[in-house]
Amino acid sequence: MSPPSRSAFDTVVIGAGLGGLSAAALLARDGLSVLVLERADHVGGAATTLARDGVAQEMSLHMTVPPGGTPDPKAAILDRLGLRDLVDFVPVPALYELRSPAVGAPFVLPAGMDPAEAALTARFPEAAGAIAGFLDELRGIQGAMALMSERHDGRWWRGHLADLPRGMWALLRDYRHSLSQVMQRHFGDNEALKLCLAANLPYYADDPDRLWWLGYGVAQGGFLAGGGAYIRGGSQRLAEALAGGIRDRGGRILCGHAATGVLTDADGAVCAVRHVRGDRGTAEVPCRSVIANAAPHALVDLLPAPAAEALSAEIADRPLSLSLFHVSYRMARSGSDLGIGQYATVLLPDWMQRLTDWRAAGAALSTHPHELMPPLITVDYGQIDAGLSAAGRPAPITVTGIDRVSNWAGLSEADRRARKAAWIAAITARLEAEWPGFAAAVQSAEMATAETMARHLGTPGGALYGFAPEPPARLMSGPPMRVRTAVPGLFLGSAFSGFGGYSGAMGGGAGAAAAVRRFLG
Repeated sequence: MSPPSRSAFDTVVIGAGLGGLSAAALLARDGLSVLVLERADHVGGAATTLARDGVAQEMSLHMTVPPGGTPDPKAAILDRLGLRDLVDFVPVPALYELRSPAVGAPFVLPAGMDPAEAALTARFPEAAGAIAGFLDELRGIQGAMALMSERHDGRWWRGHLADLPRGMWALLRDYRHSLSQVMQRHFGDNEALKLCLAANLPYYADDPDRLWWLGYGVAQGGFLAGGGAYIRGGSQRLAEALAGGIRDRGGRILCGHAATGVLTDADGAVCAVRHVRGDRGTAEVPCRSVIANAAPHALVDLLPAPAAEALSAEIADRPLSLSLFHVSYRMARSGSDLGIGQYATVLLPDWMQRLTDWRAAGAALSTHPHELMPPLITVDYGQIDAGLSAAGRPAPITVTGIDRVSNWAGLSEADRRARKAAWIAAITARLEAEWPGFAAAVQSAEMATAETMARHLGTPGGALYGFAPEPPARLMSGPPMRVRTAVPGLFLGSAFSGFGGYSGAMGGGAGAAAAVRRFLG
């Protein structure tokens, strides 16, 4: 294997997910020499779209906040890189439709704070004041985040304390609270209303009692304020645009090259990365810094003992986020022809009556299907111009839900295939009960589990959103952005840097790039 022609790089990025690509593109834009190593044969990581027989299957992204209008890092990153026009964000008309015995008639949560308030108040008129107060708190969080992103100095803050929005004070009051605590204060025992507001909980966490209110408020408030969007042509378009931004500025990307070691010098600072391509031998690339677009747990195995011990100590007590399963359907008929009316439809089973029932969802796939059907999020890409199917071909439909690696532990390959087949059949039957004709319209169905996610992403437990967004132990103590590690010159640029999701991963990459610039002087 021929090593990169450059003898040393300012930064080596391990992993070509959105965080690593964002970091590398920003550093290359600033004139630093950058090398990206990716073990897969393509860029994107979780942002992967696979094309088969004229239909592209989205492997992860269902919805993201469109750039602009909310304090979301994607807009600033794409604008700084001059890539905004290369990625087309297609608006999603409504955030979701909820179908649940606990709620009654289907409920549609529209995009926009005012339309959402009107819809919620129409369904729950007795809670009009509580709904307004809850949404005002989300508005305040959005305003506070926008203000904080302006990076004012201490003198400005001291001079404007009296003028700070109410949301800033609400933010401080609830800084250490969970979603359950805040919803209980606003809505008491109105569980149907809570379920309507948090029907997309798997986009964040699986336990509202441990989900950090501020993290939820930033993300869900962003969706309510700015609406949702999908990237036309699939999430990999975003990854490829970022990769193009790297190459256009002289950076290098090597796909099919797995990092096998991060070397340190006599002072314990990173100095090189060892990598390998298949069976073609090993090469070492000298560098001044390393950004890991990977789970820090995977980095432990790449570092020499002292550095590995230091990093292990940093992450030892941090719980991981949830994982998901994913069923991809190729269809002979469109979803709208079958009666599906919204882009995203959440189907809650009979046993889910309270917000806290989400905690039990992750155990459903631990056996063959029985009475504990998991909650399902069904996404019909044909409801928008998603660009995932050729002309005349129905768009794909996907179903996702909470899963755990432990659900599949110890199974033989034959048992694993049998359980997957049984769950595909059970989920298809559930969709058939909701939309008659669905089963007959299915041409093929494939299932990815938490095990699949762990293998594809290289994350422990198949964690999709980095560390779990739990309330911090102390006021203003985190967990927002932690890109630095105990190893000099080693930075985290992924969802493990702060928040999960595409915005969180890209924001983590931007934070890592800024930290590298400061480190290198």
